[in-house]
Amino acid sequence: MAIKSPCIDVCSFDGKTGLCIGCLRTREEIRDWKKMTDFQRHQVLNDRNRRKSKLPREARAPVADD
Repeated sequence: MAIKSPCIDVCSFDGKTGLCIGCLRTREEIRDWKKMTDFQRHQVLNDRNRRKSKLPREARAPVADD
């Protein structure tokens, strides 16, 4: 079963980290999501808390928990 995309339709990127403030993925991860294996997708999703801590508090969008 494929892992669902974490996209929440915010699609705004933090200039310092390069992360989408909605789903906490890089542009490359967003672009390659459909090509990734489930293992790679899990790695991206499991890294969300660390990535969120890198964003300035005011730039953080609420991220839905899976």
